[in-house]
Formats: sequence, structure tokens, C-alpha cells
Amino acid sequence: MDAVADTSGGAVAPGSDADSASRKEHIVRTVFLFVIPFLMITMMFATYMGTMHSPHPRDLPVAVIGNGAEAESIKDALSGDAVEARSVPTREAAVDLLRDQEIVAALQPPANSGEPAAILTASAAGASQAATARQLLTPVAVAANWTVVSDEVAPLPDGDQAGISVMFAAMGMMLAGYVPLSIMLQNSPQLLRLRRFLPVMLGWAVATSTIIWLIQGPIVGAIDGHYLVYLGVGLLATSAVGLAQLLFSKILGPLAVLLGMLLWVSFGMPSSNLAMSIHTMPEFFQFLHGVLPLPAAGEALRAALYFDGRGVGAHLAVLGVWIAASIVLILLRERSASGKTAPGAPPLDAELPALAGGPIRSKRFRYATLVAFPLSILVVVVGLMSFAMHKPTPHDIPVVVIGTGAEQTAAGLNAQMDKILDVKVADSVDQAVEDIRAQEIVAAFELPTSAQGPATLYSSSAAGSSQQMMVQAIFGQIAAAQQMQLQTDDVTPLHDSDTMGSNSMYVGMSWIMSGFLLLAVLRGGAPHLRRFRQFLPHLAGWAIGMSVWLWFLFDVLIGAVSAPVGQLIGFGAITIFSVSLATAVFTRLFGIAAIVPVMVVLMMAGVPASGGGLSLYMVPEFFRSLHDVLPLAAAVDIARSLVYFDGVGTGQNLATLGIWAAAGVVLNVLVDQYLERREQAQEGRAEIAEQDQELAARV
Repeated sequence: MDAVADTSGGAVAPGSDADSASRKEHIVRTVFLFVIPFLMITMMFATYMGTMHSPHPRDLPVAVIGNGAEAESIKDALSGDAVEARSVPTREAAVDLLRDQEIVAALQPPANSGEPAAILTASAAGASQAATARQLLTPVAVAANWTVVSDEVAPLPDGDQAGISVMFAAMGMMLAGYVPLSIMLQNSPQLLRLRRFLPVMLGWAVATSTIIWLIQGPIVGAIDGHYLVYLGVGLLATSAVGLAQLLFSKILGPLAVLLGMLLWVSFGMPSSNLAMSIHTMPEFFQFLHGVLPLPAAGEALRAALYFDGRGVGAHLAVLGVWIAASIVLILLRERSASGKTAPGAPPLDAELPALAGGPIRSKRFRYATLVAFPLSILVVVVGLMSFAMHKPTPHDIPVVVIGTGAEQTAAGLNAQMDKILDVKVADSVDQAVEDIRAQEIVAAFELPTSAQGPATLYSSSAAGSSQQMMVQAIFGQIAAAQQMQLQTDDVTPLHDSDTMGSNSMYVGMSWIMSGFLLLAVLRGGAPHLRRFRQFLPHLAGWAIGMSVWLWFLFDVLIGAVSAPVGQLIGFGAITIFSVSLATAVFTRLFGIAAIVPVMVVLMMAGVPASGGGLSLYMVPEFFRSLHDVLPLAAAVDIARSLVYFDGVGTGQNLATLGIWAAAGVVLNVLVDQYLERREQAQEGRAEIAEQDQELAARV
């Protein structure tokens, strides 16, 4: 347990110039400490919200199979701002281009009248990319009065149906290279010399790559084999990021954490082509796709796992360039005396804490912390996210049936779709639609009113686009099996500024991250704020200020979120304040090390439990049980309700946040009492030791 150390300096006479200077220094340091989390949160969520709130295709490369006039006319019809079409002579040529990832889909017209057209895709190159291509090509086939069949030339494996394994593996490699440097700078500055750092980094890269493979392979089952692939890519990717971060640290000192976060995280994800197709991102990020380590690592893994290594050399070369350039620049930097360490690093012979703000520790303990802290973050991110999202499986989806024969239909569906659907009967369409908007059910299936009439499926994309697509697919198959037409009704559609339905998740995550990140910075950089009453005003001011800023960023600057301003700011401030109160309990008791379990509870477990990205009815039941407990789930529900559902249900979410806040207040008061008793005990022991020394001197 980390003691609360006072690093404000020695005693000074009240009212003296030294006292005044000390106060000014404390004020400047405290203000600066607020700037760091402000910049981190702004960089991350401005980039994520700005690039992903309304992605649309830009020159999506597709092919039309055939050489005749028909193929040329289809190619000409497709070509535009969204699609860049080309002609290929044969299906085999199109398959080669798909496997080389030079195109994302191909349309094969029918060979003979009455035969279907085929849309060739490679979901292993990106599930969302393949879906986008199908959405663009299908209307062309329908306009030509063709039926359409899907032809998957590179499907995702059963263990990775969401196609996210390479994304989380690559993210883990970035974390393995990035996180240790921020600790090493203050924990073990003697390791910042390249000749010492390089062998440590190589061993660390091998160990972390092995751990990532163990998590996604034998433990989670997302991949089968390919250990050497993970080892080789991980060795290069982790070393590339680690060496580059060492270079940044030698130039910028502690501020290198901001540059690293910008490159490896904020810019890395939108340019990675791992979550969203790079062909839906702005041109700047398409350029970064061929430059940054995260896309290079992810694409190298994807090529090796799913495409027999096609194109892997170019991605590995990017990582090699980062390694070589970093080594050369570090050596040049170390030729000067100042380049042998880093700005802001403590003297090499100083006695140091294991983590900022903690007690002085031995070198062995510091080394253990240098390994354990980043490793725990790595395991949490890769392990928890891979477990929760690698194989989304529909279960217990609440739906209702309406119309004549509804009870019989509901009984039949419950028998046939056991554990997938939870079917009940509704009295009317109006009541069912109201329940959908209240998010008590996912969909309503209205039976045909006549023998030849269509059935209607009511759902809401605003309540979750992934679950809407899920129920549409399920009831589409049910209607086809019964040979009935099915029409759909989106009772609350997504806004044009939120085409993926992810905005509420980013809003909620920004509130949660604002709450716990501040405490991590204050614990390490402002140990003079020791009592609850001292930092309580800081937390309140931060909560209000960040909530106002995030509203301005998301609504005014980006134009992604439109909700009642006062409510959005108010609920945001409450969320940030509640999370900061809860986090303070743990950081005050256990120091910065407490950020890992706090991050697990407040952020990592909250993502699958929130329903903000993947539907609650597609993740393991464990996370669904956390939905009404965790702050992130409450924050996402609040943001979604304010934007789309007129604030319905926010009272329950506010109660969840209130419980967290109340518990934080009570526990912080108890922590005050505990720390006071501990300090008195320490002072007593110090006094006894001093008396013993005086007695020994007399003897």
C-alpha cells in the first residue's frame, strides 16, 4: 500500500517569500496536472467521435466481373465518390484481388437468365467493410431484376465471428510498447540508455506477445495456432512503439506520454482498418494507414492469419522502419550529455518510488512494478475485451408478437428459438412501439392481417443498430421459412450524424474516463492534496468544466450529438463527479496501482455491459447482469435517452450514479480517518525512534 507522501518541501515561515513561492508553485503544478487529462481526453474523443460518428464510403474499391458491355455499364453506374469500380475478366481474378485486399467486394452478373448474381466479399478483411460493400452493390443487382447470393471467399473463423481478435491483439502490442516508458521515466531512469533498454525491450516483447497469444488462443479460443505469427509481429510491433516512445521521452520527458497517446491510440485506431474500413475514414487517416505501427501490426496479423501471408511484408517493413529510425535517432541523441537520460528524469542514484506519489521502494520492487503494472493493463484490455466480444451469440432477445394467432406463434417461436428469443404477446402495435422506445423489448413482430399480406417487424436502430440487424436477420429467416413477405419499420431511426449508433458510447466513455483519469494524475503529481475537503472542490470544478467542454466538442465543434444542452451538461457533470469520488477512495489508499482495478470496473467491463457497441443480448450473460450496476452503462443509457428518447429512463440511471457518488463520499470520509490514524502512528514511531537514538548517543 502506497503511503501518502508530502513532496511539497521543507517547512517555511508563514507569510514569508518562500511560503508565497511555495503556494504559487502548488497552484501552477495543480493547474498543469488538470491540463494533462484534459488533453488526453480531448485527443482521444475528438478523434474517435470526429472520424466515426458518421463514416461513409470514400472510393471503396470494388470489381465487376466480366468483359462485355453489361459489365462496363455496371462499372460506370457504380463509379462515383463512394465507389471506385474496375472490371476483371473472371471470378478467379476477382478472388485474387480480394485475397490481396486490393478490392473489398466484387459483383458477378448472372451467367444465364434466371440465375442469381453473386456478391463476392472477404469478411476476414473487415466485417463492417464487407457489409458496406454489400449495401452498395445489392441495389445495383436489384435494379437489374437479379436475385442476389453472397459468396464469401475469406470468411472469419468460428472463434472470431466479430473479427476483432487482430484489433485487440494489435492494441495489446501498442500498450506493451507504450505504457512501460511512462513508468520507467520516474521508476528506473537507469534503463533509459539504449544499450540497457534494447535487451529489456526485446525480452518484454517476447513475453507480452506470448501472453497475448495465450489469451486469444488457448484461453479464449478466438484463434487456433499461429503462435510464431504472434511472436514475430509482436516482437516487431512492441519494439517499434517502445523504441519510438524512448526517443520521445529523451526529447520531451514526461510530456512524451501525450505524443505517444496521440500517435499510438488517438490516430492509430481510426487509421487501423481494424474496427472501421479505412475507406470510410478521412483522407488524412488513409495516409496514416500506411505509416503508423497499429495498422501495420493489425494488418500483418490479419494477412498472416486469414490470407496466407499475402502482403504481410509491406506491413512488417513499416514496423522495421520505425525500429531502425528510432535506434539511429536515439544514438544521435545519446551523443550529447543531456541525451543519456531524459528531461524530468530523477538522478540515477536517487531513491525512488515504484509509482509516482508512492513511498520510496527498493530497486527490486521498482523493477517488479515496472513489469506488473503495464502487464496488468495489457491482460485486462486484451483478455476482457476478447472474452466479451470475440464470438457474439444472440440469446434471450425480448420480442413480442402481435395479431391473430399471436399466442400460438409465440409458443412456436419459443420452442424453435429456445435461448435465442424470449417471445411474449402484446395487445397492440402502439403498446409494442412504446415498449421498444422504452427499451423494454428489442422488436415487435406483427403477423399478416390477410392470407397474402406481409408481416411487419418493428424495431429501433437508435436503441442499438447491432441488435436491430440481429432481429431483422432472425425474423427474415423466419418469414422466408413461412413463405411470407416481411416489411420493417424503424420506429426511432438513428440521426444522420450517428449512422453507426456509437455516439452515445463515446459520450459515456468520455465522461467515465474524465472521472478516473484525473485522480490518476492528481495521485502522482499533487500529493499535497491529501484530505477529502482539499480535493473535493477540484473534483466538482473539473466535473462541471469537462462536461461543458465535452458538450461543446461533440455538439458545436463536431456536430455529432444533439440533445438538450442543460441536461447533457448536467448529467455529464454528475457522471464525472460520481466516478471521480469512487476512484479517489482507491487511489488514496493504494496509489496509482489502483487505476488498474478501477479501469476494469468502470471502463473495461462497462463497455460490453453498456450495450453501446454490441447488443447486451449478444455478449455473455455476466455482462448483462452488470448493466444496471456499472456507471458506464448508466452513462451510455443517459446519452442515448437524451438524444433519441426524450430522457425516458434517465431516473434509474441517475439513481445508479447517485449510489456510486454516495458510496464515494462515505468511503472518502472513512479514508480520511484511516489516513489520519496512520500518520499519527507513523509520527509516534518516528518519535520513539528519535528518542532511542538520543538514548543510544548518551550511552
